[in-house]
Amino acid sequence: MAELLLELFSEEIPSRMQARAADDLKRLVTDGLRAAGLAVGDAHSFATPRRLALAIEDVPAHSPAISEEKKGPRVGAPEQAVQGFLKSAGLASLGDAEIVKDEKKGDYYVARIEKPGRPAAAITAEVVSSVLAKFPWPKSMRWGSGTFQWIRPLKSIICMIDGTIVPLEIAGLTASNATRGHRFHGNELFEVTGFEDYAEKLAGHAVMLNAAERAEEIREQAEGLAAKGKLELIADEALLAENAGLTEWPVVLMGEFEKSFLEVPAECLITSMKTHQKCFSVRDPKTGKLANRFILVSNLTATDGGTQIVSGNEKVIRARLSDAKFFWEQDLKRPLDEMAISLEGITFHEKLGTQKERVERIKELAFQIAGAVDADPQDARRAAELCKADLVSGMVGEFPELQGLMGRYYAEHAGAKPEIARAIELHYKPKGPTDVVPKEEEGDAVAIAVALADKLDTLVGFWAIDEKPTGSGDPYQLRRAALGVIRIVIENDLRVPLIHAFEQAIGHYKLGAAGKVTWAGQSVRSTSVDLLSFFADRLKVYLKDKGARHDLIDAVFSLGGQDDLALIVRRVEALGEFLKTDDGANLLAGVKRASNILSIEEKKDKASYTGGYDLKLLKEKEELALAAAIESVKQDTVAAINVENFKGAMNALAELRAPVDHFFDKVTVNDADPTLRANRLKLLSEIRAATLTVADFSKIAG
Repeated sequence: MAELLLELFSEEIPSRMQARAADDLKRLVTDGLRAAGLAVGDAHSFATPRRLALAIEDVPAHSPAISEEKKGPRVGAPEQAVQGFLKSAGLASLGDAEIVKDEKKGDYYVARIEKPGRPAAAITAEVVSSVLAKFPWPKSMRWGSGTFQWIRPLKSIICMIDGTIVPLEIAGLTASNATRGHRFHGNELFEVTGFEDYAEKLAGHAVMLNAAERAEEIREQAEGLAAKGKLELIADEALLAENAGLTEWPVVLMGEFEKSFLEVPAECLITSMKTHQKCFSVRDPKTGKLANRFILVSNLTATDGGTQIVSGNEKVIRARLSDAKFFWEQDLKRPLDEMAISLEGITFHEKLGTQKERVERIKELAFQIAGAVDADPQDARRAAELCKADLVSGMVGEFPELQGLMGRYYAEHAGAKPEIARAIELHYKPKGPTDVVPKEEEGDAVAIAVALADKLDTLVGFWAIDEKPTGSGDPYQLRRAALGVIRIVIENDLRVPLIHAFEQAIGHYKLGAAGKVTWAGQSVRSTSVDLLSFFADRLKVYLKDKGARHDLIDAVFSLGGQDDLALIVRRVEALGEFLKTDDGANLLAGVKRASNILSIEEKKDKASYTGGYDLKLLKEKEELALAAAIESVKQDTVAAINVENFKGAMNALAELRAPVDHFFDKVTVNDADPTLRANRLKLLSEIRAATLTVADFSKIAG
């Protein structure tokens, strides 16, 4: 079969948009071709700063012919129905339709429509035109007098099937088999015959088509250049991908800056060079400290070996680092307490007050939480008091991604306790599912208290004003905040009952005052319960990623009063291990059987059989044995759970397996004697009650 080659050659495409655009082009064109009847093969898309390219394999010459049958109205139907049928079927008159005999429902019309196959070129032209006209760029532009929009002005289009040009015109451009290479090293026009020829000739015209190959080329050159200077490249995958999107023929060079700039925290210098000049930083592998060198990526091979390019970048880097040094020196002149006062001028949210008001809430909540995480309450309060102060610093104003980190540096410079300074940096963590959490064993107890207080205050506040996440959006990243709480608690095995924590957080809001929060028609308790349900959903996501079953989480949460995350996880883990055993699987089947019988009989009798059974009415040895086992299991499971021995609770439950099996094998529940029947149904309800001390087995699949 044939191959389709498509290239859209334009002015520079922003690096951040290239990968998504290449994926969108592949998806939209292949979906469009398949929807039009062309069963195409594998597709491969590519992006460089000046082009999007797509190669699709196994393109059939034609779409298959289609024969379809469209049922119409009955014979003698109203004229309006007949005309509607003719129009939808594309028939000129009823004479073009067939009449199908139906003795039961009456005769009716049928249109038999034959659609011949269409050439691949015609379908491709239609699909490509449609895709390009509605291409989902985040931003696009018009140029000249036309109405066509693209990310940057289009210069040329290649559209070929098996070496033959597809007749296609877009934005005043006619598709051809010609393109250009690198802007400086290969800008002459050249023709191609197919994708392999296209890729080879692009390489010959100084264009590396594959973005992953460009990124790897940059990495290898950068690491090699750093090694020559006895230095080590500081890895940055995002910066690597960005530079790959800025170059078609990457050439790596090294520059230098004054050592005096190394007095500024390394993160500030690294961020400045990365943000402003897309440059990599290097360090001394022996000391691990930042070196006064940087690595830049050029898009051309300079005749002077890159001397002028390096010199120009050094001038810009020097100016940028001078700014960073100025911010650092000026910020050091202001104590963090003074910065914290300035938070009064920063609005956190129009309905939730200023950052200063928020800090007042966080510090009191951190003080209350501290005891549960083995942190010094006064240190937690002090760290929380300063945790947002660096938001008004010059450095964070220039580089917002350094918030927290700069606060730590300023606190250290002022002589703050190490645990307080570290808490200022770490209280934002984890910032995502792959980010680390502050760890108690690493001395981060104060950071944990502040991090939990910060996230809980955020969640409670936005719940209060009814700004909850929806299926379509989470603008305040509340899911991330909840997941952060979950990870901090679970990964540190902390005992933090959530309902109590929510109510403590709510208590720090002054209701009804001007500029403060007003609850969205909810009581404190209902807000806490609603938030707990939200956390349950987040916990399911978290545990599912860890391999746990969501139905087991439901089974534990359904018991009510389950708001200690660490205990919930331990209980779920123990339950999961128990159900993998024969005892667990068989007991689950027995409990479900008991529950099903109860449900059926209670519905039929319109009565509830929950409650104690009459021991005197138990006549069969199997029901007596079951009753004894239930009473024993109730006591043993409760005793085990009270000391948080969940494995022991599961072992106790296992003692029910044999009595339950024997009961169902030998005892007739629906006895002819209504008194015995009712008593045995009550005994079944006790099976359910005994297992409810551990989990709601009715929620468990299987």
